[in-house]
Order: sequence, then C-alpha cells, then structure tokens
Amino acid sequence: MDVTLLIVLLCVALAVVLIVVFLVFGRGEANFTFDIGGAAPRASGGSDSSTEKTASSRLVGLAVAVGAAFTVLVGRLWSMQLVSSEEYAEQAESNRRSTIYTQAPRGRILDRNGIELVTNRSSLTLVAEGGVVDDAVEVQLIANLVGMPAQAVRRKLQDTTEGYQSPRTVSVDVSRRVVAFVGEHPDVFPGVSIQQRTQRSYPYGSLAAHVIGYVGTVTEDQLKEGEGAEDGSVTYRSGDVVGQAGVERAYERALAGERGEQVVFVDAAGDVLGYSTSIEPESGSDVELTIDVPLQDAVEKSLASVVKSQRDQGNDCVGGSAVVLDCTNGEVLAMASYPTFSPNVFVGGISQSDWSALSDEKANQPLMNRAISGQYASGSVIKPLTSFAALDNGIATPESSWVCNGWWSWSGKSTDDTIMKCHLETGHGGMNLREGIVYSCDVVFYEIGKGFFYSDNPEGMQQTFREYGMGSVTGIDIGGEEAGRVPDAAWKESYYTDLGYSAEDSAWKGGDNCNIAIGQGDILSTCLQMALTYCSIANRGPAYRPHVLRGIRSKMGDGFVSEYKPEKILDIEEDPAYRELVESGMSGVIYEEAASQASHWTNLSVPVAGKTGTAEQAATNRNACWFGCYAPADDPKYVVFSNVDGGSWGSSSAMYVCRDALGAIYGEPDTSSEESSVGD
Repeated sequence: MDVTLLIVLLCVALAVVLIVVFLVFGRGEANFTFDIGGAAPRASGGSDSSTEKTASSRLVGLAVAVGAAFTVLVGRLWSMQLVSSEEYAEQAESNRRSTIYTQAPRGRILDRNGIELVTNRSSLTLVAEGGVVDDAVEVQLIANLVGMPAQAVRRKLQDTTEGYQSPRTVSVDVSRRVVAFVGEHPDVFPGVSIQQRTQRSYPYGSLAAHVIGYVGTVTEDQLKEGEGAEDGSVTYRSGDVVGQAGVERAYERALAGERGEQVVFVDAAGDVLGYSTSIEPESGSDVELTIDVPLQDAVEKSLASVVKSQRDQGNDCVGGSAVVLDCTNGEVLAMASYPTFSPNVFVGGISQSDWSALSDEKANQPLMNRAISGQYASGSVIKPLTSFAALDNGIATPESSWVCNGWWSWSGKSTDDTIMKCHLETGHGGMNLREGIVYSCDVVFYEIGKGFFYSDNPEGMQQTFREYGMGSVTGIDIGGEEAGRVPDAAWKESYYTDLGYSAEDSAWKGGDNCNIAIGQGDILSTCLQMALTYCSIANRGPAYRPHVLRGIRSKMGDGFVSEYKPEKILDIEEDPAYRELVESGMSGVIYEEAASQASHWTNLSVPVAGKTGTAEQAATNRNACWFGCYAPADDPKYVVFSNVDGGSWGSSSAMYVCRDALGAIYGEPDTSSEESSVGD
C-alpha cells in the first residue's frame, strides 16, 4: 500500500463524515415553537422527545463513531506502511527462510610428540525428514531396523535442534547391514537416508582418560552460559556435542570449531523451495598436550598392577593416583587415576547400562580424577615441610636430638592417659632431625608438634604448609581440582561446633599439633598438591603452576598459534643449611632407610631423593599410602608422586609406581625382586 492510496482513503473518510454532518445540521430548521397568543418565540424546553430530535442525535453519534473508526484505520495503515514497513518486511522474509546447522569436526588432542590421543572418525548415520513422524508404519519399521523402541524413534524425529528443515538424526554408527537394507528398499523408507558424519574417537581407550575428559550433549547450564558469551566465545545450540570434562571441556573454545549454516527458502508448509547462502563448517584447532604417551602408559599399568597386588594380599584397596611433573616448568608429563574409564562410552550418548556400571558404588568412582580431586591425609611425606617449619621457627636445630622408645606421651611418662605410638613400636633410639626424616620417626615430629604448641608462633607449621601450596588449589588447567585442608584453631572451632561438639571438644589441643606434624588428623592433600611442594624443594625455592596444555596448533603449518607460558607460583626462601639437611634426609630415605627399599633404586643410574608415607583414614578404616621423589637429586628435572587408597604401606605400594615412572623415563626398569615393606 503506497502513500497515494492512504491519502485517498483519508479523503473518503472525511467526506463520509461531512455528508453525515450535513444531513443532520444542514436543513436550516430551527428547534423552536410559537405561542398561540402571538408572543415572541421561546425555546420549547429540555424534554423534547420528538422523532426528529431522536433521529438527529443518533445520526450525530453515528457520524462521530464512523469518523473515529476511519481515523483509527487510517492511522494504523499509515503506521504499518511508513513506520513499521521494514520490520514487517523482515518478518515476512524470515518466515520464508530457515537455517540448517551442521556441527564442525572437533580438533584433535595430541601428546607432546604428536601422537593422537583423540581424533575423529567417520560414522554412518541414519537420518530422516521430519514428516516421517506422521507415518506410524514407517516409524515402526525404522525402529525394528535399528533396534530401538518406536517411541524413541518418534522423539528423535520430533527433535528440531539442528534446524526445522534439517534431517533428524535417528541412529549413529549404524551397521553396513542397515545401510544396505535402506539402500535396497527406498520405497519402504521414503524420507530416510544414510549420511556420513564424524564422531569423536579415543584410539587409546582409557589411556589418560581423566586428563582428556569426554564429550556429551550440551547441558542447560552450558546453554545459559553461552547466552551471555562475549564475542569470540563459544555459543551453543540445543543438541550440540561439547566437552564435558578434562581437556575436552577446558579447551572447548579451541577444539569446537565453527558450525556450518545453510539458509533455505520454505513455503507455508515448511517444505524447502530453494537454497540461499551457506557457510561451510570450520574444524576446530588441534591441541597439543604436555603428556608423554609411553610414560603415561607405563604409569597407568604400574598403578593398576599395584592396586591389584594389594587386593591380592587381602587389603581393601579401592584405587590410587600418580603424577609426573617437569619441575623446571610445571609440565604434567603423566597423570594417572585408578579405577579409570574409556571416553568412547560417551560418544553418541552413553547407554544406561554403561552409566550404571560407572556409577555403581562397587566401581569405586572411576570418573573421579583422584590425582587432583582425591583428598587424603598426607602421612609422612609432609615431614620435610614439618622439618622446615621447625628449623625456621627455632623449634629444632640441625643438632637437636630426641630418644624414640616406640611410644610418646605429652608428659613423657608411660602412665600418661594418652599414648601415641611410633610406627616402629620397638623404637628407633637416639634420633636427630635428619635421622627423623630418614627413618620417618614419629616421636621426633610429635616433639616438634608439642614445641609449636608452646611457642610464640603456635601455628607456624600451618603457615609453612600453606607457603608450600597446601590448603589451596594449584590452578591446573583442567577442572575438578580440590583444595585440600590445613586445619588450625579457627577451622576446628567452626567445623566441630557446626557438627554439634562442645566448646571443649572443638578447641585446638596439643594433640592436634602432633597429628598434623606427621600428616595425620584433619589435614588433607591431593597428589598434585604434594607434587607441587616437592617441586619447590627440588628447585630450592621456585615452583611452577602445573599444566597439561603445551600449545594450540596452527591450522597452517606445524607451529603454534598459542603456547603455554610457564608461571611461577611459589618461590620459598630457606636457609641453605636447612635445605642441605632436608635434602640429605630425603636422600637417606631412598638409600639408607632399608636395604630392601634401596635395592629398587640402586639399579637406577641417577640419584633420587624422596619420602615414604602412610596415614590412617578414620572415616574409611583404610590406609592412605604415599611416595614422592625427585630426580636427579643433584640436578632435579622430574618430580614423581603417587598415592594408593587402601594399601599396606607407602613403601610397599606407591613406591613401586614412582620407581616404574622413573624407569620409563630413563629406560631403566626396576630389576629388584625384594619386597619393600618398611614402616613409614
């Protein structure tokens, strides 16, 4: 409708209004009556109800109504034509257009040497047009063919997440038999076809599963996050397949790529009439990790073997973890968690049976990355830190000495109400601080705990632990990390009061100091946290943020478009004499604590320093078994840490995992057959 037509309609409306008004008022008749007596004319009064007067009033009302109606109509037409014409044109164009979306192939995930940990594979996918849902017979035939309930097929045919006009995905990874049957019977399956698409593939199965993570259909939370995404961030549509854990999630932006779009013209029924512009999908970037596949494989196999061995010995061993770090830059060379899982089970949507198996209580939480999420009492691997705290605060000196009789009490008397035992109940005899580290003598560290309780700085141990990174996350670049816990008086009062304990029971006591001095009680740590503390010890101060990303590869050439830059997060100063004492003690653990233990390290060509540890877990009645070390001891490059949940001792479980890791690094496997079972 153009402006000229609007003007004509306006004129017609005005003319109608004028005619009506003329008919009512234009006859020239006065509304007066004459007195019979010939007096001057007077008004007839306000109660005239003659037919002429009534008709006249109605015509006036009609004229006003008609005029108002035409005015509103013309005003609306003018608004539509001149004010909102572009908006309505856009709506009309939008109604005749629709967009079909195509997901882009995700980028690969590679190890540090270019080995494909995650890639994409071709997948034969059965798809159908949306109209097939109205044919109950065909729906049932499709269900029979792919082995799926008819109701499930119907739901998939009603799914418009890939675009209203796009084919609906019914079944992925269909067999060649299905492909052949559909191809041979096109008359039976109108609107059904086979498309070749890509699916995520994990060629090494469960290897590094907790680092890599897995993919799945976008969640409601992720959709909401995408709504407020900034420019350049990944935005999602319902039905998208995205990273849900590990590297797949942490580096989703690089891996996801750009979805493809095809604009089509449709009629009122939604049928495609033609095609317009299109954007081809752009695959995601390849992500290169710091992980070394041969080393990762060796660590995982060793951890699984140790857990099995502990179970065979009758221990309630439920799992474990291990971490190998390059202490010079924070690179994670290997990170293992047991039990584990295969990310392949999540491809195309995890089945109920697979999910039930992973969620079963007897499965011992295979989806949890114990290396960063498993929190355990640290046991004796904390004793090097306790030693630094004691030396720094004057609680002990390099010349300090104590006597271990196998037991300890606050008063020093065997008749004391509370007796705390050393792991060697026959006693170590005279001990200095270095020997306390070497032989992991609990009595030495009970005395240190007592010393702090009466000192001017009663929380000096906690300060040292926190300085070395305990009680806070390392900030590793994959999700799920826990912070651990360094308990103090304020924490205990708050925590136990909330549990309903009395003020007396919630107060910090000397025994609490003694417990945390040996890594017992309420203290908690993760395997990665402890590895970070040993990085600082090995480097004599600095420690770098652990990370699994090496870089984002360029799509053109072999270079990186983005490389991870090492980030120093700790740099602790210690007296060089104190460092020499602690380092000497940690070297003594490897070569002096027990001949059986030393036999597993003397067959390695590089010197090693480390510490064993075993902590009782009251909540589970299982031991948390630890071992941590660095090598070469005289010029550190690698820090290796392991823990085993439910083993006998750290020296007889976690120690073997660390030895196997260094054996894989240096190509020198452990050849000793001696059983190491020293207390720690």
